[in-house]
Amino acid sequence: MSEPRGGAALPAILPIFPLTGVLLLPRGRLPLNIFEPRYLAMTRDALADERLIGMVQPSDPGASGRNPPVYPTGCAGRITSFSETEDGRFLITLTGISRFRIHEELPLLEGYRRVVPDWQEFARDIEGEEAPEFDRERLMRGLRAYFQQHQISADWDSITSVAGERLVSSIAMICPFDPSEKQALLEAPDLGERARLLTAIVEMAVMPRSSEGTGARH
Repeated sequence: MSEPRGGAALPAILPIFPLTGVLLLPRGRLPLNIFEPRYLAMTRDALADERLIGMVQPSDPGASGRNPPVYPTGCAGRITSFSETEDGRFLITLTGISRFRIHEELPLLEGYRRVVPDWQEFARDIEGEEAPEFDRERLMRGLRAYFQQHQISADWDSITSVAGERLVSSIAMICPFDPSEKQALLEAPDLGERARLLTAIVEMAVMPRSSEGTGARH
C-alpha cells in the first residue's frame, strides 16, 4: 500500500476496466452497468477488498482482441453505490479518487486485467485543489452552442450555479468528446488547465468548418 500525503491508503495492485470514450476524474461520479463475466468477477473482488477500480481507455480503439493496449494514465474510483439486478448484472457508481500511471501490467485474474499503479505524480488528486481559475463565461457560451448542436438538454440554472471543479469535471465526463480529447482532459496537470482545455475543445467543436477546397458532396 502507498500512503499519499492526504492520508488515504491506495493499493499496490489495481484492477482496470478499459472503456473507450469513458472518462472518470477525481471527485467525479461515474455510473456503470456491469454484465460481462470477467467484469462481474472484477466487481465482486473489488467489493471484497478496497472497492477501487481503475478506469482506462484503450489507446487504439480499433485494435482487435479482448485485451487491447491502453493509455498509460487512468483514474481510480471507489465503488460508492452498488446494486444487483435480477438478471445478474451489477449497477455501480464509481467516485473518482486519484489518477495513476501504469507501472506494470500483471497476469489476468479470472479474465480481468490488473496493474501496478504509480500514484506519486497525482498526490494532489487526494488532497484536492483550489477552485480553478478560468473564463467561466466563455466556457458557458461555448457550452450553449455545443449543447444546441448536439441536441443535449440541460438545466442551465443548475449549470450556472455549480462550483467550478464540479462544472468542469461533469462537462468533461458527460460530453461525447473524442477518446483522445477525453484522455487529454484526464491528463491535464491541474484544474485550471483542464478548464481551459475543455473550453478550447468545446469551441473547436462548434466552430464553423470552411468548405474551401473540399469540393461538393452529394
